[in-house]
Amino acid sequence: MNPPTPARPGIVRGLAVFMAAAALAAIASVWAAPEARGMLGAALAVIAIAIAAVDLRRYLIPDEFVLAGILLALVQAVAVEDEPSAAVALAAARGVLLAGLFLLLRAIYARVRGREGIGLGDVKLAGMAGAWLQLDAIPFAIAIAALAALMVIAVRQWLLGRPLRAKSRVPFGAFFAPAIWLAWLGETLFYYPP
Repeated sequence: MNPPTPARPGIVRGLAVFMAAAALAAIASVWAAPEARGMLGAALAVIAIAIAAVDLRRYLIPDEFVLAGILLALVQAVAVEDEPSAAVALAAARGVLLAGLFLLLRAIYARVRGREGIGLGDVKLAGMAGAWLQLDAIPFAIAIAALAALMVIAVRQWLLGRPLRAKSRVPFGAFFAPAIWLAWLGETLFYYPP
C-alpha cells in the first residue's frame, strides 16, 4: 500500500484563499440582508467565487455552477418578493434577455474579428446575472468585471514584461461572477437596507 501523496502547496493555498473569500462574502451577504435574502446572497457569493476559481485555472465556467446560480435566483424571487410568480417571470425574462444580448455580441465579435472572443460559458453566466440583478444593476456588474479584467491582465502582462495583445485570453467569468455578487450586494444595500 502506497502512502498518501501530500497536497501540493499551491492547491492548499488556493483552497485556503477560496474558503476565506467565500466566508467573507457570505458574512457580508448576511450582514447586508439578515434574513432569507442574505442567506441566498451568501450562496450566490460561494457560487460566484467557485466559478471564478475554476475559470482562472481552466478557462471554463461549469454549467452546474451556473445552473445552481440561476435556480437560486428563482428561489430568491419566490422567497423574498411580494408577488412570487411575477418576480420569477421577471427574473427569467431578464436572464434570457441578457444571455441573448451576450450571444448576439458573441456572434458579432466572431464575425468582425474572425475568431471567438466570448465563450458560451460567459453567455450562460450573463443569464445568471440577469436572473439575480435588477436591470439598473446589470451594467454596474458588467462594468466592474470589464474594468477589473483589464486592470488585472494589464498589470500581469506588465509584471511579466510581456506586451498586452488583443489576442490574449481572458477568463472573463473569473471577473464577471464576483461582479454579479458585488452588484447584488450594492443593490441589496440600496434597495433593501437592513
